[in-house]
Amino acid sequence: MATGTVDFFNDTGGYGFISTEDADDDVFFHMEDVGGPDLEEGTEIEFEIEQAPKGPRATNVVRV
Repeated sequence: MATGTVDFFNDTGGYGFISTEDADDDVFFHMEDVGGPDLEEGTEIEFEIEQAPKGPRATNVVRV
């Protein structure tokens, strides 16, 4: 699993981006991939990276 920090989160849109050393670019995530309550910027997380049509996407996102 990759690790990173929530760099940006849009509560209204239900999506955000993760800063990680495991990918060249920030990794997109959607709330449907997160278990539990909304994430906040700065939260440390673990996740898996899949290649989506628009770039890397985090799946199976969990708080550390």
